[in-house]
Amino acid sequence: MNIQVLLSEKISQAMILAGIPTGCAPQIRQSNKFQFGDYQVNGMMTIAKKLSQQAPRQLAEQVIQHLELDGIASKIEIAGPGFINIFLDRNWLATQVKWALSQPRLGVTVVESQTIVVDYSAPNVAKEMHVGHLRSTIIGDATVRALEFLGHKVIRANHIGDWGTQFGMLIAYLEKQQDEYHETITLAVLENFYRKAKYLYDQNIEFAERARTYVVKLQSGDEYCRTMWEKMVDITINQNQQIYDRLNVTLTRKDVMGESFYNDMLPGIVADLRAKGLAVTNEGATVVFLEEFQNKEGRSMGVIIQKKNGGYLYTTTDIACAKYRYEKLHANRVLYYIDSRQHQHFQQVLTIVRKAGYVPESVPLEHHAFGMMLGKDGHPFKTRSGDTIKLADLLDEAHDRALTLVREKNPKMSEAELQQLAEVIGISALKYSDLSKNRTTDYIFDWNKMLSFEGNTAPYIQYAYTRMLSIFRKAGDGIDDINGPLTITEENEAQLATRLLQFEEIITQVACVGTPHVMCSYLYDLACLFSSFYEHCPIIRAEDVATRQSRLQLVLLTAKTLKQGMDILGLKTIEYM
Repeated sequence: MNIQVLLSEKISQAMILAGIPTGCAPQIRQSNKFQFGDYQVNGMMTIAKKLSQQAPRQLAEQVIQHLELDGIASKIEIAGPGFINIFLDRNWLATQVKWALSQPRLGVTVVESQTIVVDYSAPNVAKEMHVGHLRSTIIGDATVRALEFLGHKVIRANHIGDWGTQFGMLIAYLEKQQDEYHETITLAVLENFYRKAKYLYDQNIEFAERARTYVVKLQSGDEYCRTMWEKMVDITINQNQQIYDRLNVTLTRKDVMGESFYNDMLPGIVADLRAKGLAVTNEGATVVFLEEFQNKEGRSMGVIIQKKNGGYLYTTTDIACAKYRYEKLHANRVLYYIDSRQHQHFQQVLTIVRKAGYVPESVPLEHHAFGMMLGKDGHPFKTRSGDTIKLADLLDEAHDRALTLVREKNPKMSEAELQQLAEVIGISALKYSDLSKNRTTDYIFDWNKMLSFEGNTAPYIQYAYTRMLSIFRKAGDGIDDINGPLTITEENEAQLATRLLQFEEIITQVACVGTPHVMCSYLYDLACLFSSFYEHCPIIRAEDVATRQSRLQLVLLTAKTLKQGMDILGLKTIEYM
């Protein structure tokens, strides 16, 4: 049930009957304040200005005369210069809540399926995931979950950095270490080896030459180099999967599509761009000059796709990547969750892809950029020593801080139960703190706020959910025993019911523009409305059995909606807190 779509269709029909040309949008949205109704139509001002025939208020009056909302709206009024306020009928709300409660998907409509590729996370091989990977990973995963819930076929693409000069350095260094290092190589050890290899590469001419030789051998399919490279990839993917599992992220090994995956396509890409006159030789390199981008001198910016030594760049790989996703994966839409600082790079890739005709304009290539996690000093979040924080360490600290809280609140709980509860609360608090911020902006990281049981936090939402479950335990009513008519007579019931029925609108928005903070705001609002409903509308001690059963149904749909919403965000609920 998408009330916004339903009302938009009804109002559009009324607009046509009122003589307004087709194509004019009614601009309907949820009202910010209950006194202005449940929905508000804002389009009359824009339409009246466009038509230049009559005042917006008169136009709104004509639309209302043709508006058929019998049984849906209890009141329709015009406010101000021409806003149309719609108040939903309580009997209609009750019917829709009852219906949603009977549906396995809470009444959310399955859409016409598209194949959507979502590019997210993308850590580098031979390096531990750090705090900078958190946003791409969890925001991308929340969008994926929303898209799949609506019925789309989603292909997760973990575009890991697994190719390039650094692997020649590492292979050369690992060969040097084979007789000296006999312990199991972990990702932390591998990253330390990389730092040492980079130092040798910069300082030792002989080592640098050997490293470059190994790069060529790797790219040529040399068995020894390929084996060493695969070992590094395996070590990285296996440890990253532990991070994904702790984060409750749906990425698995089968979703890995690294830079190496497109390596065989690169010569053909360069040759094709040359043949189409898009790429030219410039100082020995192959370059695409883009008029859409200007350098400091005001000339067309040159984008290198092949270096003079024959090597390829990230741009070349990303061009091949987009081409593959359209031609081989048959994507109807491609989403990229990449740092906002990469926006110009993405736009250059997109421009070349479109000019070359690799992906038609009908297939959106969307850069869902995100801001940075900052410390309280307003700078990128780092350790006190200035090092980048490892994501595993951040998750451990979230667990430890949550453990301190739950141990204080549950002194009689077993250690195993405390550890499990702390893991869920800590990781959820960390993720929710990030997801609740608009992805396009930077935000200040704050442990105290994210673990608070007050305000828009995961612990607050989780606690609200446990309160709902406790109502059923106290009532002694099993979920299957909750039945009978559902009636809405009180304002708090109506407000809660209306918000519950807006769930599909929220999921649709998250899936459309990749903004999980909208879902966070919705869940927080729902929890607050439930608290007000609980305070003003007796449930267990209702005046009669019918009212008790009716209100228990509202509680049940609220609990199910909270749980489903948290699941779409990749967060877990708990039964006790």
